[in-house]
This record gives sequence, structure tokens and C-alpha cells, in this order.
Amino acid sequence: MDMLTIDFETFYSKDYSLSKMSVEHYVNDPSFEVIGVSVKVNNWEAQWFTGTHREIKAWLSQFDWDNSYALAHNTMFDYTILNWVFKIKPKLLLDTLSMARAVHGTEVGGSLKALAVYYRLGEKGTEVINALGKRRLDFSKTEMDAYGDYCINDVELTYELLKKLAPKFNKTEIKLIDMTLRMFVETELELDAQILSNSLTSIKFRKLQALQECGVTKEELMSNAKFAKALSDLGVDPPMKISPTTGKDTYAFAKKDEALLALLDHPDIRVQTIVGSRLQVKETLEETKTQRLIEVAGRTGNKLPVGLKYYGAEVSGRWSAGGDGGALQLQNVARDSKIKEAIVAPAGCKIIGFDLSNIEVRVNLYIAGQQDQLDVITQGLDMYRDFGSKVFNVAYDDITKAQRFISKTAVLGLGFGAGHKVLCKAINLGAKTFGFEVDVDENEAKRIVDLYREVNYKVRDAWYEGEKVLEAIRYNNYYMYKPGFLALPVNGVDGLKLPSQLCIKYPNLRSIIGPEGRPEWVYEGRRKVKKRIYGPKVTQNVTQGVARCVMGEAMVRINEVYPIKLTVHDSCYVVVPEEEAQKAYEFISKEIVKTPIWAPGLPLAAEGGIGNNLKECG
Repeated sequence: MDMLTIDFETFYSKDYSLSKMSVEHYVNDPSFEVIGVSVKVNNWEAQWFTGTHREIKAWLSQFDWDNSYALAHNTMFDYTILNWVFKIKPKLLLDTLSMARAVHGTEVGGSLKALAVYYRLGEKGTEVINALGKRRLDFSKTEMDAYGDYCINDVELTYELLKKLAPKFNKTEIKLIDMTLRMFVETELELDAQILSNSLTSIKFRKLQALQECGVTKEELMSNAKFAKALSDLGVDPPMKISPTTGKDTYAFAKKDEALLALLDHPDIRVQTIVGSRLQVKETLEETKTQRLIEVAGRTGNKLPVGLKYYGAEVSGRWSAGGDGGALQLQNVARDSKIKEAIVAPAGCKIIGFDLSNIEVRVNLYIAGQQDQLDVITQGLDMYRDFGSKVFNVAYDDITKAQRFISKTAVLGLGFGAGHKVLCKAINLGAKTFGFEVDVDENEAKRIVDLYREVNYKVRDAWYEGEKVLEAIRYNNYYMYKPGFLALPVNGVDGLKLPSQLCIKYPNLRSIIGPEGRPEWVYEGRRKVKKRIYGPKVTQNVTQGVARCVMGEAMVRINEVYPIKLTVHDSCYVVVPEEEAQKAYEFISKEIVKTPIWAPGLPLAAEGGIGNNLKECG
């Protein structure tokens, strides 16, 4: 097949640009205009064309898109134009931005300019700066010729960049990039605008009620400083935490901060009310998402473009939200959110969703070689009930729901080195959420932690293997990470290589003296933020990375028959005609639990559902 490298140049202005708008909004806005386009066929010289919409469409039609690869840098943008505006659908999509994110993470930067410099491919031009605020007809011939040369240069740089990045990718990852881009552009999921509108009204009403109940103003609740004073006036010390960004003390006022949530059980009803009201009034995330989805529905005719970042998670490589400028954050929609009800199947179709069951626990046990616990799973036993029988010294069949909850919290939370204080808080806060009458103190939590580490001694040993990984990366040594059943090579240049052949990296890894006077490992995360890393955390990163490989391979197999329209963590969703739903369900149920050839003996299980909306199918 031919390789068609493409780059569109479009109108933009101070207030109308991709720096301020999502791709969906930008392309659907009335201000949108294609100035010109450049296409390179294989290694031939790139061509530039400018003209009216009709002329550009005719010019593009000379290329055999149906049987060609299409390549761009930020293909989400260029393919959105190619498909939505010019109704063109290539055979396979490639994207050097996605590939660079997977290869370099935070080390180089994702811009074509930064990558061209890094690989010494040449320099990206600056003519686009002069195009600010100019429509196609505003350009002189000299200006348009210069803009065309600029676009051609971008295409040539993109093509050369692909040659640098492509050798690092296998077919599975290439297909996953294609799949991710098509989830946004070739969407089939729809939005129920009425459900979204009703939900938005309800959210605003709850906020108003919260303000009236607590007797303070919205300004006092929204301002951290004023909210802290309101707590102090009630005799409560405002909860604090260390900021992951600055490393300094800051207020622990986030929705998930345990210290803030604990105040919901304060003996003073006034404290309970003010904290509860703060959480309600700060419910801006759900409100913002709902409002944005209503706006998207209005622009797209109720279609839902799913914008995800391929290899968006900093270390593990999982998909992350924000692939479309952060406008549609579907990766962290609450289980009980009305948004799930509002994401619906088209008329005559069904949504089928499947979720890999406790995949991280299973992968962690497999990596560590904890065969006895893997046997519990393969025998069809409940691993939470099994561990609970050890914790409470009762028969497997006699475990109560509350005891199983405590055991489940321990199994899910202790595989990566968490201590007894963390477990104690997790159990007690979780119990209140789910309505269990339990009260675990720190001594009991410590007993559970010690028992977990005794039973899962190979999982514990794998944490020490994680320390050796860090040493190998720091001192540029070779090391084979093999605590159990999976061998993964490590070296200082590439990091730890996952089954996908992509790598876990810790940029600028070094040892420093920590706050308690002991040596600790740190590396540079996004925005050069210093992050602490240690053996159990390495184990967690590897586990998440391997789980992502398991899920990725399954999605590629499924996508070849039923195109995937959304993935959330360890779940994936397809849209099929109603009469084909049961057949598709049975096919996916088998494909998603197939053990990868590189992980023989890894027991997999999944849960699935068929529904008219996202909530109904899981």
C-alpha cells in the first residue's frame, strides 16, 4: 500500500485556535476554513495545493486513500478534517505524535519542532505565525507560496520522523494507534441531550441547596483560604498535605482527600454540613463535563467523538483522557454519573461492554510467581473470600459480606507495598461508603498487612526486584527483571521493556537524601516535577503496563471484527446492530480472556453486558 503523509493548514486567529478549543469544536465552528494541504506519496516529493473547498476535495480525490496508509503529526486533527470535511477514510492511520509519546514520554516533547531538533531532521518553519487571522483570500501569491513551502516542510519532517520511530513499534501497537484515532473521528456513540440537560439542572439545584444549608456564601466555600477560615472558626484545624507539584504544604481540600472526607463524620454537625456543602459546591467537574457534552451534542448532531491519548499515562502507557484538548474526560466518569446514561447507542443498535476482572491483581500475582494464589483463581474460587478465611480464621463459606469487603480492600490495596495506616483508612472510609458496620483500628490493620505479606511472600519479594530495576537504569546496567513467571529486560538506555516492546522509563533517575534523612530514588515526571519511585511502585508500574498490554492485544482482536468505540481503563465498548448483539457478545467474551502467548498460565476473566446506554452494559 502507498504511504500518504498529509498536513492541513487552516485559518486561526487570536480567539479561534486549537490552543483554546478542542479539535471537535474547532472543526465544527463556523470560522473553520482550510487554507491549503500538502500530501507526500511514499518517498516522492511532497505537493502543496490551495483552493476552495470543492477544489481541495477534487485535488485530494486523486490519491487512493481507501488502500493507503495515512500519516500525520497529530493525526487526530488532520484525519478529523479529512473525514468530517472531505469524507475520506484511509485504510490505516499512523501518527508520529502518538508514537513519540510512547517512545519518549516526557523526555523530548511532542511537538514536531522539538522532535525534529532531537533527531536532527531539520528545522520547522515559522511562516504559520504570519498566517494569524488571515483567510485564504487574504494571502498574496508570495505569502501563499511561502506558506505552501512551510506545509511541505512539515510533511517532509513528519515522514522522516516516522522512519526514526517506526522500528520501535510492533503491529499490535500500530493498530492500537489507528483504533484510538478512529474512536474520535468515526464515532458511533451518541448523546442524549435531554438526560444531560436534566442532570445539569439537578447539579445546579443541589449546589444551591448546599449553600442554603451551611449558611455560608459560595465565595467562602470555593476559596481555599476562606474555607480554611470557616473551619478554623468552628474549632477545626484545616487538613493539610504535601503538594505533588511544589513539594510544599497545601490544603487537603480535594474531593478525594481522605482527611477532608473524614470531617464528614465530625461530631459537630456544623462541620459535617460545611464540608458536605463544600464537596457539593465544588462539584464543578461533573457540571463542566455535562455542560461541555451538551455543547458537543449541539455541534455534532448528538454524536460523541471519543478523544483519548494513546499511551497517555506517564509510566504504564495506558490510555488517558485529554486526546481532544481535555474537552471530553470520559476516563474518570463516576459510576453513578448521569453521563453514563446519556451515552447511548444509535437507533436499532446496542452497546456491548466488557471489563477484565481484577486484572491488576492477577497480573501482579503472575509477575511475582505466586502460584498458590493463582491456583485459587483458576479453581474458580473467590480470592477475596479465600484471603478473608485466613484473616478471620473462619471457613471459606462462612465469610460475611463485611468480612469479604475488608479482605477485598486488603487484596486490592496491599499488592504494591501499602502500609497499615493506608489500609486502615481505606477500610473505614470504604465501609461508610458501602454501608458496612466495621471499625478497623491500626493494630488490626497491621495484623492484616503482615498476614498478606506472609501469604503473598513472592509478591513481597518482587518489590525488591523493583529496586534492582532502578539500580540498573540509574547505572546503565543490564538486568533481567524476573521475579516470577515473566522475564522483562532492563537497561539504562531504554528502561524496562514491556511485552509490547515499548519501555517503562524514569527520566533523570537519581538518588537523593529524603526528608527523613534516608536515600530515596526520584525521577522527573511531566513538567519536570520531581517524583519519588521505589521498589513496590516499580512493581505497580510494571503490573499496570503489562495489564495494558493484555488489554491492548485483546482489543486489537476484537477491533478487527467489531470496531471499538470507547475504552475506559480495563473496559472496552463496541456498537453493533441490535440483531447481532448476542453474537458479538459471545465473540468478545471469548477474545477478551485469551491468554497472551508471552504469559502462559495467566488466568483471565471478564464481565460483560448489553445495553442501550453505557450504564446498562457495565
